[in-house]
Formats: sequence, structure tokens, C-alpha cells
Amino acid sequence: MADRIVGRPPKADADPEALTLDEAIARSFAIHDRVLAAFPVVATIGLFSGGNDSVVVNHLFRHRVDAIAHVNTGTGIPETTQHVRDVVAAWGLPLHELHPKHSYRDLVLGNVLSTRGKNIGRQVWKGFPGPAGHSVMYRRLKDEPLQRLRGQIIGRHGRTRNVVYLGGMRWAETDRRFRNAEEVDREGALIWVSPIVHWTDAHMREYRARHRCTLPHQHADHLLCTPDALPLNEVTVHLHMSGECLCGAFAKPGELDEIEFFYPHAAKPLRELEREAEAVGLPACKWGQRPPGKRTRRRPAGRLCGKCEVIDGQADLLAEWRDTGLITAEQFATFTRDEEQRAA
Repeated sequence: MADRIVGRPPKADADPEALTLDEAIARSFAIHDRVLAAFPVVATIGLFSGGNDSVVVNHLFRHRVDAIAHVNTGTGIPETTQHVRDVVAAWGLPLHELHPKHSYRDLVLGNVLSTRGKNIGRQVWKGFPGPAGHSVMYRRLKDEPLQRLRGQIIGRHGRTRNVVYLGGMRWAETDRRFRNAEEVDREGALIWVSPIVHWTDAHMREYRARHRCTLPHQHADHLLCTPDALPLNEVTVHLHMSGECLCGAFAKPGELDEIEFFYPHAAKPLRELEREAEAVGLPACKWGQRPPGKRTRRRPAGRLCGKCEVIDGQADLLAEWRDTGLITAEQFATFTRDEEQRAA
């Protein structure tokens, strides 16, 4: 039965047409094929968080990718990272398990200092983040390891060689992604591709029903009962999220209590960090709560979430990427324009 996105996303080339699941799958492969034909791509990497959408896109493309990447942020639920390791091994694919340069704990306690530019020596961040701190956490915990992987794969060859990162963003997922997601987003030598961006919730349900094992038997780990089986992460069953990053920037009320009920070992270091932050006098000493103080609205940095705000001290990391060829000088100027305007 045909399904479609209601309305036209701003970054869609045309109104999304009604599609059956098989037509939606064909369009997903066509998006990837179009990128391979247009750019000198040396590797296609599937980004696997362990969540419900990322498992679908990686299951769909498991015969097309060169490897899988999983960012182990150091704040996540260990069972999710183990799930990714087990599933990727079952698929027979290489796994890049990436780690951030600086820990979440050091970011919260203000131990990470800027090393370049006008903010040299200043704290990049301190305290638990609310929505305004998500851009810092995203860049430091997730984007930096992914940029580093890109550099390891292609070195300083810039636009003459490209790496494709396949993600699971969908227009139907949230209002923010309806506004901001696009099929292909080129960022220097990185090409971010969202091949299931046009899939609806109905497509996702049908794909899961088609590939997930429902036989009345003793299931294999992660429901990998057949070579074609779609895996299931137990964490997503309990928490309805992958839990691979618990920075808390967009946490809902009571979320840490819920995590603690199912995975007390994952909540324990966050509770300990709360006590440590309170002991050193940080106002933002509670995980998942918006930090106190005046709220401002600024333009989001680069391709990050629409609710994120530019924070002083980010530019040194961007400058490092610029100087090592990970981003261009023009992209650096775009990402840091708001900070320069505020300083003027």
C-alpha cells in the first residue's frame, strides 16, 4: 500500500510522492548511487548508534557499505555498544568504534580548555548541558571522532577524495528534521547521506515486520535468527531510544530515573558526576535539567540541530579541523560567524 510524507519538507527537491515500501527502498539505493556517480568516493561508512532507525538503514545497506562506525561517547549504556559490536560481527563487516578526544566528565567539570584563537585558555563548557550546550557536546563527543575517522581514511586529499556517512535521519521523525534534513549534505570531504529520509513511520513498521524474526522459538541473541534477520536492541525496547549518548541536553523529565530502573550501572556514573559537580559549586549540577541563568537565542552552528546555540570556545576545535584539512576556510568562517559578530 502506497504511503507518503504529509507536506513538503523545505529541503526536498520536490513533493515526496506516494511510495510502496519496495519503491521507497529503490529510491534509497538510487540516492546512494547518485552520490557515487557524482563524487570521487573512497569509502561508504554506515553510522550505527544502535537505535531503531539506524539499525534499519544499516541492515538495508549492509551489503553496500565498506564498514560501520559507532561513536562510543563514554556516556552511553554499555549494552547498546555491545549490541552494535555483536551485530556488526554477525554481518561480517569491519567496525570503527570511535572515542572522543575529551571525556564527558571533563566537559561537565570545565576541564577542557580552548587551545586556539581569542578564547585560548578558556573553558569550552562547564556544568551539565541543557539545549544550549548540545552543540558543544555534539561536536566534542560525536562530530570530532567522525571527522577524525574521515581524516584517517583519506588524509589531506580534500575534495579529490570523499567519504560517505550513511545516517538514519527521516523527515517524518521530528518537526526539526522535517525542516532541516536532506538527502545529501556535503561538508568538505564528508558527504552526509540520509537514504531513508523519505521513509514514513508506516514504511519503518512494514520493513521491521518483513525482516524481524517472529517465529515461536528460542530466539538467537539480538533476534539474529537468520542471515537476513533485522536485529533488535533490548535497550530500545526498554527506553525507546538507543541510549548511546546520555549527555542529557534534551532529556525529558524523569529520564534518568527511567534509565536507572533498567540500567542502574549506566546511571551510577551520572549520579556520581552530579555530586561531584555540586561539590565544586557548579550551578548546572543536575543531569537533564536546563542550566540556570539568562536564556538567549542564537543561530545554530553549521549543520547542527536547530535548537542548539553557538557557545564561546568552540572555534578552537573548528580551527584544528580547518588547519588539518577536515573543513575548508569558508566552512570555518560560516561556522564561527556568529561568534565574530558578537565580539565586534
